[in-house]
Amino acid sequence: MLDPGHPPGLGYAIKVDGLGTAISRFSEHLTGERRASPHTTSAYRRDLESLASYVRQRNDGEAALADLDKLTLRGWLGELSKTVAPPTLARKLSSVRSFFDHLLRTGVVTVNPSALLASPKLRRKLPRFLSAEAMQEVVEAPSQEDQLRSVERLRDSLILELLYGCGLRVSELASLDLNQFAFGAAEVRVLGKGRKERIVPLGSKAAQALAAYLVEREALRHPKTGAFDERALLLGRLGKRLGVRRIQDLVRRYGALGAGTPDLHPHALRHSCATHMLEGGADLRAIQEMLGHSNLSTTERYTHVSLDQLLAVYDRAHPLAKRPRDSSR
Repeated sequence: MLDPGHPPGLGYAIKVDGLGTAISRFSEHLTGERRASPHTTSAYRRDLESLASYVRQRNDGEAALADLDKLTLRGWLGELSKTVAPPTLARKLSSVRSFFDHLLRTGVVTVNPSALLASPKLRRKLPRFLSAEAMQEVVEAPSQEDQLRSVERLRDSLILELLYGCGLRVSELASLDLNQFAFGAAEVRVLGKGRKERIVPLGSKAAQALAAYLVEREALRHPKTGAFDERALLLGRLGKRLGVRRIQDLVRRYGALGAGTPDLHPHALRHSCATHMLEGGADLRAIQEMLGHSNLSTTERYTHVSLDQLLAVYDRAHPLAKRPRDSSR
């Protein structure tokens, strides 16, 4: 049944349905059909619940899909813009657009009012990365930690090698199991965003770090209970899987120790991997495949090659660079 308050001629022909119910169904779709991570599903739901709360405040506690027109969405975004930054605003609008795309595909609505809204203008930040020399200092930093046990130094070296050498996301690294490695082929099967799988090659340094760590991994068994996660690659002192937060702490620690960068984040190692591969002549498509980017435009952020490399390419390729300058001109 169509909502009589929004006749088809006005362009807002939307079937009557509770907004809260529609949000719940969309969340189930994200988890069940799109296999989105719990973190992603939760983020989408929070954004949509924020919109539902805005509608209820304006409509005496009620919220229906028929209430979501262009003006309502614009008012919600305008209210949000008073307290949130443009990138957050853009993400919330993206959540609403995905929500309406799903409603259109399933026949719940006939139009998508969010498609009529312009996205906030964003300043595109260049990825943060370290020089090759600084990265080497960071990767070698665990070997300087005399207070750590040998197995912990080997584990931490492996963490840095996989983040930098393989360009893994920290969440991908934390979730790695031993059965995801093909040791003979020197590659690892990674489960990335949207639960998409990709095969990432292990460089010689990463492969060596992995082999050395596995020899001593058993030493991370819980000293009292004997607890030991047989599946997880990275373990803490109590034999349990190492979490994302702990890995972030370790990266900051070695960033300060190796490169004097105490705020180093695991993603900076991933950015450094892509940047150094590009500067080394790697194909942009190959980098995209390795990093698991859905869109090439994401990978293109790494085309901020150094001025020295740009000048070197200019000297080799540009005809004017090879002509002697006329001093009389």
